[in-house]
Amino acid sequence: MDAMTPAPVEAAKNIKNVVVSSEPFAVPGFLVSAVASGMRYKDRTDLALIVAEGEAGAVAAGVFTTNRFCAAPVELCREHLKSSRAKAILINAGIANACTGDEGLRRARESARAVGEALHVPPEEVLVASTGIIGPQIVLDPVYKSMPDLVKDLRPDGWSTLAQAIMTTDTVPKMASARVEIGGRTVTIGGVSKGAGMIAPNMATLLSFVCTDAAVEPEVLSHWVRRGADHSFNSITVDGDTSTNDTLLVLAGGAAGNPVLSDVNSPDSVRFGEALQAVLFELARKIVLDGEGATKFIEVLVTGARDATEARVVAFTVANSPLVKTAFFGQDANWGRIVAAAGRAGVPLDPEKTALYFDDVCVFRAGTPLAGADVEERASAVFKQKELRVNLDLGMGDAGFSAFTCDFSYDYVKINASYRS
Repeated sequence: MDAMTPAPVEAAKNIKNVVVSSEPFAVPGFLVSAVASGMRYKDRTDLALIVAEGEAGAVAAGVFTTNRFCAAPVELCREHLKSSRAKAILINAGIANACTGDEGLRRARESARAVGEALHVPPEEVLVASTGIIGPQIVLDPVYKSMPDLVKDLRPDGWSTLAQAIMTTDTVPKMASARVEIGGRTVTIGGVSKGAGMIAPNMATLLSFVCTDAAVEPEVLSHWVRRGADHSFNSITVDGDTSTNDTLLVLAGGAAGNPVLSDVNSPDSVRFGEALQAVLFELARKIVLDGEGATKFIEVLVTGARDATEARVVAFTVANSPLVKTAFFGQDANWGRIVAAAGRAGVPLDPEKTALYFDDVCVFRAGTPLAGADVEERASAVFKQKELRVNLDLGMGDAGFSAFTCDFSYDYVKINASYRS
């Protein structure tokens, strides 16, 4: 399930009543482990395993990259998810297993087989994900040698170790969890993500793994995973590059014992969807905050558009503009770069109807800037904040969209100029 409908700007309003924590967590019915396999990195965890405890495994859903050069693990996951169930997820960091041809797919299948043998389940019940350098083949021997320790070390509270194991250029591990009452039972939703660069819509270059003990039908889980991804990961950008390995996997084990969510429109189902979306949004937010070399978190809110698609196009044109992003880093309230980016987005605009705000400071209206030292001073103060909002009101209709981005600093160039070394 790859294509998704653009999210309306109102989407975030539905998740504000969900309390999301970044503290360590456990999800009843799931065990996690991570080890140092030595496949690429020396003396650091780089291979992780998530296992559903129940014999039947878990209901599973996923969203993946739209990049035509999708990695072998993405191909395997799409194939294995046809059953909408999974027992385990194996993740490696350091080597992406992307652009590796038939041999790469064979090695992905072999990794799933190794997990299946260790857990005594069919390999079709194992999902695989990889992140790291594009091109090299993953090395299977470290996978084989690490499997006994991976299985032995499985524990409920291993999520923080997993979050560290899947990092590449990330500077901090990323975790989020929430609890919500459904059908008189407490349901837990918790997950981890990795991602810092090569981040763009259509799943960005990220991996995210979320588990819940909710009892939910496959169609309902699929719906909320797609919707949640569109309102979170597909609303962020660091540098406009869509990767080959982007993967979001969500497993629902059912240990909470709530009445099974079978109607997507029921109040309990909607409550579950809001909680899942809140967790996904917090993970996506952490990715932008940890963008390679980033110093600021910026919401680019486009309102007054004729439809959500046009709002999305304008928002991402602004959010991906290197000139805009370097102005954010330089704390230069350069409204001209923003309106220029919007004007080249390919969406019909009327400058006479357009207004631009930095937080609540209006700097441009009706085709001209608002003059005055006071306006410049207040706008500059907004740009000195670590988190800020740019609101571009097109004055053309009632639709809107929020894109979330970061600034471009010197460090972004340093990190990516020597990534393979």
